[in-house]
Amino acid sequence: MGIKKQKIIAAAFIHKDGKLLIAKRANSKKFMPGVFELPGGHIEYGETMENGLAREIKEEFHIDVKIGEPIHVFTYMHGNTGHAIEVDYLATMIKPTQEIRLNPEDHSEYRWVSRSNYSRFLAGNEKEREAARKGFKRLLNI
Repeated sequence: MGIKKQKIIAAAFIHKDGKLLIAKRANSKKFMPGVFELPGGHIEYGETMENGLAREIKEEFHIDVKIGEPIHVFTYMHGNTGHAIEVDYLATMIKPTQEIRLNPEDHSEYRWVSRSNYSRFLAGNEKEREAARKGFKRLLNI
């Protein structure tokens, strides 16, 4: 067995006009290639969850976001040696008119999806689909 590692992941339920931003992982990714996900990534040593999430979104989507409250937490195994803890946050774009530019090594496309159709895009990503459900529920209570 290889070296066991634990990673901390943060992802964002970025909403605008009642819709959620999701992105399709690049086909070149080793983990879950071609699967839609919430934007986010690995938190680096010493970073806060919020600062790390904002950094990841800036690197991968070239937008600035305001990170809100956490809405969902879960863990998952990655093969026999990887364990991840993911925390999903509500978030908004600081400037709603910002242009989203994807890094092709990270994502191949993005979409703004509504409460009525998000689940079909996240069907291959059950735990983040649950985060999206909670995010839409939270938006209705704002």
